[in-house]
Amino acid sequence: VDVNLVFPLREKKSSADLNIINKHYGESLNFKVTGSQHNYPFGRINNSSRFLYLISHFLWSKKVVKNEYKNIDKSTVFFTRSDWIFFFLSKRKCPVIFECHQYTKIRKLLIYLSLKNEKSKIIFLNDNLKIDYEKKYSLNNNYSVLQNGVDTELFLDNYKKNNQLIFVGNLTRFGKSRNLDFIINSFSKLDSSYKLKIIGAKKGEEESFSDLLNDGTIKERIQILPYISHREVIKHILESEIGILINSEKNIHSTRYTSPLKYFEYLLGGVKVVATDNEAHKKLIYSENISFFNLKNEQSFIDAIKDTENKKLLTDQEKKLISLEFRAKEIISMYV
Repeated sequence: VDVNLVFPLREKKSSADLNIINKHYGESLNFKVTGSQHNYPFGRINNSSRFLYLISHFLWSKKVVKNEYKNIDKSTVFFTRSDWIFFFLSKRKCPVIFECHQYTKIRKLLIYLSLKNEKSKIIFLNDNLKIDYEKKYSLNNNYSVLQNGVDTELFLDNYKKNNQLIFVGNLTRFGKSRNLDFIINSFSKLDSSYKLKIIGAKKGEEESFSDLLNDGTIKERIQILPYISHREVIKHILESEIGILINSEKNIHSTRYTSPLKYFEYLLGGVKVVATDNEAHKKLIYSENISFFNLKNEQSFIDAIKDTENKKLLTDQEKKLISLEFRAKEIISMYV
C-alpha cells in the first residue's frame, strides 16, 4: 500500500520533513508526506478559542480537498479523522473512511450527509459510538466497529517486572483533572512495597501534587515524569506490574466513548489493568480481565489492585487481535 500523509502546517513549528517526523517518533519510516499550508488563525494565535478552531478547520478542509485532491488518482482511498475532510471528499464521491472518536451535533449531521455517498464509510472506536449515532440516523452497513491497536515491534524487549503501578498520559483532559489526586491518596494506603510512576506531566504540573507528596515515605515511592519519547514510555510499561486507566467523570467522551491507546499498550506489555468502572472501559476488548474501581471510594481502588492477582495475561494469539497490523488489514479490507 502506497501511503501519503497529508496534514495542515498549522503550528509555527509544523514540518512535513520526514526526517524530523521520524526523529520525533523514533522511527525510520519511508512514505510520502505532504504539508498543506494553513494560513488560518487557530494554531498561530496563543490561547486560540474553539470557535477559531472550527472556522479554521472548515476553511482549511474545503481548500485542501478542492486544490490538492482535484487531480488525485481514481484508485486512491482516503482515511481521515476530520469530519469536514470526510464531508468534502464525500461530496466529490471519493472513497473515504472516517474514524470517529467522539460526537458533536455538527459531526452527527456531517456523518449523515457524508454517508449518502455509497463510497463513504465510517469506523467507530466502540459500540457506544455506533449505538448513539443510530439513535438518530441509519448506517446502512457501511461502517465497522474497530478499537485501537498497538505496534507490536515496540514490545520485543524483556524487562524485569517490579512491584510498580504506572499511569501514562496527560494529567488533564479537555482542561479537567484526570483525578490523579485520587490515585495518589489511594496509593498512600497501599502496602509500602508498591511504587507508582506517573508519565506525561507538562511543565509545572508536578508542582500541583506537591501538597499530596508532603509525606516523605510516599514521596519516595512516587515518581512523576514529564513527556518522554514513545519508545521510552514502552520501557517503563514493560517493567511495570499494573497499569492505571482513569478519567474525569465530567466528560462523556471519557466515560462512554474512549478507547485508550495506553490500555492496549498495557496489555501487550504484560501489564494487568485497573480502571474506573465507566461504560467505555467496560466495552473494551478483554475487559473481563480488568479490575474495576469506583472513583469515589479509595478502598475500591485498593481492592482492585489486589484483585489483579486473579486476572490473566493475554496469550500470543489474543495479542495479535490488538496489533496495528491486524487493525490496518481490517481497514484495508473495507475497500478490497
